[in-house]
Amino acid sequence: MTPITKENTVLYTVDAEGKKLGRVASEIATFLMGKNKATFKRNTPAAVKVEVVNAAKLFLDQKKLRTKEYVRYTGYPGGLKKESLGHLVKRRGYKEAIRNAVYGMLPSNKLRVIRMKNLSISD
Repeated sequence: MTPITKENTVLYTVDAEGKKLGRVASEIATFLMGKNKATFKRNTPAAVKVEVVNAAKLFLDQKKLRTKEYVRYTGYPGGLKKESLGHLVKRRGYKEAIRNAVYGMLPSNKLRVIRMKNLSISD
C-alpha cells in the first residue's frame, strides 16, 4: 500500500504478489470505502483510486480453485449457472477474481458501482 495524493484524490497501490485473494480484496474494499481515513462518511464515495499490481502472482490454493463457485440466475426456469473459481481464472484471468471478491465486500447500495469504477487491476 502506497498512498499518493493528486488533486484531492488519493491513489493507493496494492501489490498482490504472494497474498491470498480474500486478504487483498478486504484491503482494497477498505480503501475504496474510505474507512481508513478520519473523514469517512458512509453516504459519500471517498476520493480514492486503488491500483492493484501483480494480480497474476496472487496466491490461490488448488482446493479453492476447485471448490469456490460463483452462482448467478438468468431468470428463466433451469437458468441457475455455476462457475468454479478455476474456470473463471482460465476464462477471464485473475483480474476478474479480484474484481468479484471486492464487489462482494462492498455494501450493496447505489455507491457500489461508483466505488468499483475507482478500481484498476493490472497483471
